[in-house]
Amino acid sequence: MKKTEIMKHVDHTLLSQTATWEEIKVICDDAVAYGTASVCIPPSYVKRAKEYLGDRMAVCTVIGFPNGYNTTAVKVFETEEALREGADEIDMVVNLGDVRMGKFDKVTEEIKALKDVCGKKILKVIIETCLLTEEEKVALCKAVTEAGADYIKTSTGFSTAGATFADVELFAAHVGPEVKIKAAGGISSFEDANKFVSLGADRLGTSRLVKILKAEG
Repeated sequence: MKKTEIMKHVDHTLLSQTATWEEIKVICDDAVAYGTASVCIPPSYVKRAKEYLGDRMAVCTVIGFPNGYNTTAVKVFETEEALREGADEIDMVVNLGDVRMGKFDKVTEEIKALKDVCGKKILKVIIETCLLTEEEKVALCKAVTEAGADYIKTSTGFSTAGATFADVELFAAHVGPEVKIKAAGGISSFEDANKFVSLGADRLGTSRLVKILKAEG
């Protein structure tokens, strides 16, 4: 796959705790210049980024990030505010304590609550694969599917590891036909990006591919 085609799958991401508006503005400009799918940025910058970008680029933000243990009510409020301020896509983190306790009905209900708020806007569900067993990952594929979310996403990029080829293959085998896959965390080359897409990932959360293209001139 050509690099320009791969870029159409990229959520160009900057979620650093110390990110400034000037840094966010740069990734917005780069996303437009290199034709990414979206920019993924902290909630506090959504309104300003949307005003800056208009319809030139989709704005994605994160909810319950990065730990996922906010209450459902807080996540719903965060989502409502992000959408009011112009977010086009929402990436939420599941409650991993509920996952560890096997409370998958509760996890499903929370995802559904956020999807109800999102309506036709895209909802991606981050499950933090590096902290889970294979059985938990499979159960979350079912939860994400039953809740009606648009994507299942591997990782926040803030835990012990990021996306793996094996996890994307596992997702592809167990999510419903309407659920797409986002690989995120540690994607550092076009070779890896191409393989993730070939295995079934529709989105890639990364900032490194744009950096590679900029370095190439």
